[in-house]
Amino acid sequence: MPVVVPATAEGVVAAIVALALGASGRIRLAIDGAPASRPAELADLVVAGLAPRPALHLPAELYRQPASLRFESGREDPDAWLTRWLDVAALRREALDPFPGSGRVLPGLRDPVSDRSLRGRPVDLAEGSVLVVSGSALLGRGLPFDLVVHLHLSPAALLRRTPDTEHWMLRAIERYEGQARPAEVADLVVRADDPRHPALVHRTGPPSERGSQTAG
Repeated sequence: MPVVVPATAEGVVAAIVALALGASGRIRLAIDGAPASRPAELADLVVAGLAPRPALHLPAELYRQPASLRFESGREDPDAWLTRWLDVAALRREALDPFPGSGRVLPGLRDPVSDRSLRGRPVDLAEGSVLVVSGSALLGRGLPFDLVVHLHLSPAALLRRTPDTEHWMLRAIERYEGQARPAEVADLVVRADDPRHPALVHRTGPPSERGSQTAG
């Protein structure tokens, strides 16, 4: 049975840091959540909290497909947002697959605003480092993560905290929650309806398979 524990914003960061520090080797940690839950902001705090252990924040939005592919069926297509915006193959090839062995990571592929190639160079992270990947709808896509944190918003909070201009994403987020079941397979779930009063949901059952599920 899940165990729900009231927390603070600082306590959430501390819990995620403890989760990462409890694992050995190079760790690929996903912080997954709807855009309204601001997973990238939490990832930055986790990386800072991991110091002096080497860590790198890799926003998944830096691995988006070119705009010509993302917007092929329009700029507000929920299905495209869920299944085609992220360049899954490139994220695996340039970061997630090589990282456990060599520690080599390409920190980003494409600027999500300008749509231009970042032309960055790979970085080499030491043994024991943590690669923190933040983004939305990361699970069920064959992405190999060692640890997963999911930021959960209730439907009411999701509607309230999502800007009107992004309401078209809500159907895709609902579909993702139903198909990938992130709140069930994550190692740690953060109930984030109110950022000032979050809660931690610890799973007490056996680990679930994360990378083999299909979302879409």
